[in-house]
Formats: sequence, C-alpha cells, structure tokens
Amino acid sequence: MHEIVVNLHMHTRYSDGTGTHKDIAHAAMKTGLDAVIVTDHNVLVQGVEGYYRLGDSSPLKATPVLLLVGQEVHDQDRDPQKNHLLVFNANRDLASLADDPQALINSVHEAGGICFIAHPKDPEAPAFKETDISWEAWDVEGYTGIELWNGFSELKTVVPTKLRGVFYAYFPQFIGHRPILETLNRWDELLASGRRVVAIGGSDAHARHMHMGPLHRVIFPYDFHFRTVNTHIFIPQPLTGDVPTDKKMIYDALGAGRCFIGYDLPASTRGFRFNAKGREQSAIMGEEISVKGGVTLQARLPKAADIHLIKDGKIIGIWKQSYAYTHIATEPGVYRIEAYRNYLGSKRGWIFSNPIYVR
Repeated sequence: MHEIVVNLHMHTRYSDGTGTHKDIAHAAMKTGLDAVIVTDHNVLVQGVEGYYRLGDSSPLKATPVLLLVGQEVHDQDRDPQKNHLLVFNANRDLASLADDPQALINSVHEAGGICFIAHPKDPEAPAFKETDISWEAWDVEGYTGIELWNGFSELKTVVPTKLRGVFYAYFPQFIGHRPILETLNRWDELLASGRRVVAIGGSDAHARHMHMGPLHRVIFPYDFHFRTVNTHIFIPQPLTGDVPTDKKMIYDALGAGRCFIGYDLPASTRGFRFNAKGREQSAIMGEEISVKGGVTLQARLPKAADIHLIKDGKIIGIWKQSYAYTHIATEPGVYRIEAYRNYLGSKRGWIFSNPIYVR
C-alpha cells in the first residue's frame, strides 16, 4: 500500500470561500499535499478537476497536486441549516435532495458516490453570530462515515469572545487539540453498534476575510489549513498521473476506511501504520480479520508519542512516548489507535486511526 496525504472539505468563491480552485491547488502544492477535495455548498462545479502544476517561472519545486470536486449538501431553506453531508464521486448534482437526508444518501449510492456526515457536532459561537449547525438526522442509514475532526468547527469551541477570536486569528496554531469529544463518542457508539463507519478529517477551509475596525486578517489561509488536519489514505500503488485512475483509487480507499486522520502541524504523521496479523490473514485499517487463533495488532509511529489502544470505545492500553506497540487480541472487537504529542505547552491529538474489525 502507498500512503498519500489528502486535504478535504473546503470552499471557493462558488460558495462561501474566497479563493479559486487554482488558488487551492497552488496552496496544496506549497504544503506538500498529494490531493485536495473541494466541496462547495450545494453546487457541483464542473470542468476544474485534474492535476495542477506550478508554472515554469515559479521558484518553488513542487510535485503536481490532484484536485477533485465534491459537494457539501444541506437544506438552504432550513433555519438553522443542520444536516450537512459531504458527497464525493457522485456523477450528478444532488443539492435538490437536501431537504430529505435519507433520500439524499440513497441517491448518492445510486450515483456511484460515497458520503460523510459533515461536522457532526458544530456548536454555536454567539460572539460571531455563528449558529449551531450540527447533524440531527441520526436515524438515517447508509452513509459511508463521518467527519470526525473538522478544523473550522473546532475554532467555534474556543472563541467565547471577539477578543479571543482576534487572538486565534493571529495565532491559529493554538486552536487544534483533538476532535470534539461528543463527535468522538458518537463514532464509538456507532462502531459498537456493529456499523462500519469511516472517520475522515476535514479542514473546512474558507480563507475568510475578517475586518474589525482597523484590523484585517484572513481566517485562515488555505495553506495554514493544509498543514493541520489531513486525511492520510492508503492506495494500492503510487498516483499515476491519470485522473480517472487516481480518482478511483482515492475514493475506493476512502470508502473502505483505509485511512487515518493526522494533525500534521505538531509533526508530520506520514509513516504511521496500524495493522493486524492472524493465523491465516492480515488486515489494515478499515478491514476485517478473524480472531481465531489470536490476532497481533501492531502500530508504528514516525515519532514518539503517547499511544492509546481503543477497543469498542474503551482504552485498553497506553504506551507513553513510544514509537511502536504490539498487542495480542484474543477477543472480537473494534480496535483503533489514538496518539498524542505535546505541542505549544499542551497535549494535542496527533493521530486517529480508522479501526480494524476483529470478528
């Protein structure tokens, strides 16, 4: 398997962002991403997918980046606008179905796509007149997964006043700590219920312009977001440069959960691995393996961190400041990894793996 780094869930001038698709692609190249997935609100932008390259005159040497396009679909007539769904790889615009989440999810599958509940918990921020836009339609079925960590939603949890907002506008590196706990708990509950639910991390980048008296600031530039919450995906071979081939590899892997969430600002999470070996088979994140005869779970980290092994939502092992861990699983369960590192004076969530399903 080959690891690529993808930033997903972002907006352009076609909805409520400020940049163009070209701006996003250039920011992605400057930050070393392999691909980005743009998801404007209720519009499927045509004709912009493909590989982007910096011009020959650019002093920066950067590999091309693959830009893909999806949608963030929600009912614009609803107030507040709850139930946002990220739609990837559908072959048509599905915004007209936004008022019925189950019908929307069904249509995503019919269109050959995959879908993820966006910012499941997205609290209000009264100081900035931002309303709560959390997901409420939890009776739906058939979605691929959830956006476990949303970089922009997390901002809303730390800005009780405008003054605090100004601080984070100038020092955004202090925002990121971990997924919102309610979202993390919801994911564990869904997994424990027997569902296969893929977790992804999204930046929700807008590059909004903030004005407060004489102060002006971009909240937050695309390239800042692209250095923070990313989804690392494992595809069967390196990207080929052929858009249809590479697009299929990315969405197949994403839909299967062969990925993890990395908070790459404290340190790059490239190189993290979590796998399982049994008597007759092996598995990586997103896959199933039989418990018969025992299963060896192994994790390797690119740098030392506090490693938590989670089984069915409960911590069953902690390894302090370790590069690796090994655990023999003798019971069925849903096993996943969390890793934490100290950064700017506090412990930050660094890696959140998708689970290995031991059956």
